[in-house]
Amino acid sequence: MKHILLLIITLSLTALSCGNDKVIQLPEIDHSDIVEINDVSAAYLFYNEAKTDHVELNKNNLIVSTNWLVNVDKRLSLKQVIPHIKSLQEKKSSSSHKNIHAKNYFTCHDTSEKNLGFIEFTHINYSFGETFLETHKTPSKSVFINIMSLDSIQLGSLKKERSLSTFEQFDISNINESLKKMNPESELHVFLQFNSALTFQEYITVKSAFLKLDTKHLNIIKDEFIYN
Repeated sequence: MKHILLLIITLSLTALSCGNDKVIQLPEIDHSDIVEINDVSAAYLFYNEAKTDHVELNKNNLIVSTNWLVNVDKRLSLKQVIPHIKSLQEKKSSSSHKNIHAKNYFTCHDTSEKNLGFIEFTHINYSFGETFLETHKTPSKSVFINIMSLDSIQLGSLKKERSLSTFEQFDISNINESLKKMNPESELHVFLQFNSALTFQEYITVKSAFLKLDTKHLNIIKDEFIYN
């Protein structure tokens, strides 16, 4: 699969679909700790400029026993993307040929290295169309971070179902400081919730920022909520 890696080294990715070249604009991140993955196969989610509400998934090259590189156009919304991601996860987990050591990654463009970067999502459990307040059995020391947009972020308490802080822009340092003040001496369980209207680029921006945090005082829960 080396030819796949060569194709996605630039800002965009060109893939063959039904004999026609199609281009995927990869989401950008400013740093990635994962820069090389072996034994891979790839899936592609295309953005259609003529029909912006349409998304095309090409998964013909996926091999269940390999590491999966999922290449998502950054212009697609989470509402378009997440149902396909959930379907791919279910396909792999239910296969009798699965490899328990194989992982799933989103492919990104690492702007600091001008090369590929990857964000793992193997164990992320997406709840689509639900909110954190509709779940139960959440840990007592829990908070949610609701990403309505990158200009509107809400930090709240799951236990009391109330807003604790609001941010008018996405600044991971400010959010981290607020979390530390809430529970400085013990681990705090953090749930992430995303507006389904967010673009995949905005989602990756948030995910990349949280990966840089010192999480000694935080437990970022693998359950993520995508609401309409």
